[in-house]
Amino acid sequence: MPSSVVTPKICVIGDLMIDHYLWGSCERISPEAPVQVVDVKKETAVLGGAGNVINNLKALEADVTVISAIGDDEAGDELKSMLGNLGVKLLLSVEEGRKTSKKSRIIVSNQQVVRYDKESKTDISISSQENILKNLAETIDDIDVVLLSDYGKGVLGDELTRFIINLANSKNKKVLVDPKGEDYSKYSGAYLLTPNKKEASLATKIKIDTKESLLQAIKKLKDEVNLEVSIITLSEDGIAIFDDKLTIKPTVAREVYDVTGAGDTVLSALGYMTALGYDIYKSVEFANLAAGVVVGKVGSATATLDEIEDYKSSLHKSGPEAHIKTTDEMIKILSNLKSKGKKIVFTNGCFDILHRGHVSYLDKAKSLGDVLVLGLNSDASVKRLKGDDRPINNEDDRAFVLAALEAVDFVVIFDEDTPYELISALKPNILVKGADYEGKEVVGSDLVDEVKLIEFINGKSTTKTIERIKGNLC
Repeated sequence: MPSSVVTPKICVIGDLMIDHYLWGSCERISPEAPVQVVDVKKETAVLGGAGNVINNLKALEADVTVISAIGDDEAGDELKSMLGNLGVKLLLSVEEGRKTSKKSRIIVSNQQVVRYDKESKTDISISSQENILKNLAETIDDIDVVLLSDYGKGVLGDELTRFIINLANSKNKKVLVDPKGEDYSKYSGAYLLTPNKKEASLATKIKIDTKESLLQAIKKLKDEVNLEVSIITLSEDGIAIFDDKLTIKPTVAREVYDVTGAGDTVLSALGYMTALGYDIYKSVEFANLAAGVVVGKVGSATATLDEIEDYKSSLHKSGPEAHIKTTDEMIKILSNLKSKGKKIVFTNGCFDILHRGHVSYLDKAKSLGDVLVLGLNSDASVKRLKGDDRPINNEDDRAFVLAALEAVDFVVIFDEDTPYELISALKPNILVKGADYEGKEVVGSDLVDEVKLIEFINGKSTTKTIERIKGNLC
């Protein structure tokens, strides 16, 4: 999960559209022609095209700027209202005579029976192109990355797309593209593209059916389109990455109900992580998790940070490492958990050689709330507190063992002599210490709602364990 509490600023440029649904039932055939007569019961509309990318970014709590062109029509007004409700920054060129894309679907008994589209697919006017470039130039310094969502509806024409990428590159801003068509030359110089296997096959003229052909295609895309890194999404097989070697990150989807919008989710997640400064491997891992959440839902969907974190924790492959977090990661996670009303419990210690006393203590600590966060003294901190011959086990090993315990939800390593700074950053509800602190000042007690003291099991301690080991060795 992302470790920064900074809100990424992302600009989305592309084809905006409305996905419109008419829901109804059919009980008769028309006397005028052999067609169903649909009795419409409900009508809904959601953002489609680049709008689904925007929805996904807002679900990830990103700061979004939208630059595009729409028609001067009723659908355009509806689209502006929908975007406005999301709280994004809108920089839209309104083009007279252009039809804003609106795709209407008639659904009968949860089955789509027909779709009709109202839209313009020709390139937007020169004036609209100039406005898009002007708007980007005026905002480029205040954004972290640019996402191009190309649905082939005329916004991202060849010349404008090249200008956008050149402008972003001149400001050292990465451009990520969900491409369209078979000629990707207009995307030259982008950071990456997100074609699926079929799209990549058409663009490279290489049938991708083996690992060798995948390598050939993904490398060809990188070289010919002058990409910093090349990726191809492989549906249930994951995502392939090529920078200087081929790597395939496997999918993490448990169940697939609907792949609608999964490509938009991948672009959004990659853009989000790139904006936060993560490398392509961490970004793809996050995108795989986000896609895993989305394909488990029905219809175009989004994945929130909460859902992604919960999903990651629920996977069978989620090992102890997934529960070892940095301070910044914990600040974000706990903020989300507190918003759900969860009570956060914090305790700390060296936990050098884990024994029954530790496990019993942690189990009792967890019972005091919903989430137990354990602050673990780093190796340097332990040495200062216990002497140069400690710790016996290094901080990574200690964190791994503790994170594997059922009672421990998260482990955070801290380097100071006391956990005061960590407690101040995490702001837990309850601070837990051993009963030997009775009558003593507990570090961090001024930062929490309450302090709880827990009795230790007599005769169980790391020091005594070490003494017994030394005695046997002697």
